[in-house]
Formats: sequence, C-alpha cells, structure tokens
Amino acid sequence: MPFNKKTELNILINLAASDSRIEEKEAKLIRMVAQANGIPKEDIDEMIKNPKPITNISALTSDEKFEHLYYLIQMMKMDGQVFKSEIVFCEHIAEKMGYKKGIVAELSQHIYSDPSITSDRELLRKKAEKFIRG
Repeated sequence: MPFNKKTELNILINLAASDSRIEEKEAKLIRMVAQANGIPKEDIDEMIKNPKPITNISALTSDEKFEHLYYLIQMMKMDGQVFKSEIVFCEHIAEKMGYKKGIVAELSQHIYSDPSITSDRELLRKKAEKFIRG
C-alpha cells in the first residue's frame, strides 16, 4: 500500500469524525499534520469540509485498521517532531478503532517517519493484536 498523503489525511479526517463531529482540537491537529506534510491550507479546509467517504470503522478489517494506524503514527512523526497533542490524538483515533491507547507508544518505537524505511509489519501486527480491546 503506497503512502499517499491526501488519502491518509482523508482517513484521519474520517476517523476523527467517526463520532459524528470533528472536535476543534482534532481539526487543529489535522491542519498541523497536513501542513507539515506539504498539503496546502485550501486543500486541507476543503477536505475537512467535504471528506471523501471511507468504510465504516467497524467494517474495517483488522488488517485495514492496522494499516491506518501505522500510517497515522508515521504521519505523526513525519515532520521530525512529535508533540504531546499528536500522541493524544493518535491514542484517541486508536481507541475509536478498537485498540487500547497503549498501542501508540508500542508501535511508535518501530515506525519510522521516512516512508522508505520499512518496519517488520508482521511483528508489528502481532504486537497490535495484544492491544485490541476485548
């Protein structure tokens, strides 16, 4: 699955809106992440106003949830700086997908900001399984 900044940002927007609204702190962080990844402000505002639909989060497979979480964490690290607010946001989205928030810290240790540096996805998937809420 190639990394596409706008596609992944749309997923973040949809995930943030999965509880029927995007909170201001979520919108602020989405804008910050998008700008750090070179997406123009006009595009960001349009994407937030009119996100393209993705499947219902509950309909996502465990592999799709893992991939989205992987790219969410990678996007968080993309600018080389990780702020507390970004970690909290990632934990919030992880919880919406059915994970315990500790998954963000666990996976962050193994996910690199440079998309050309690949991680052992199978190892990370196994780690992620331990954080699924039961």
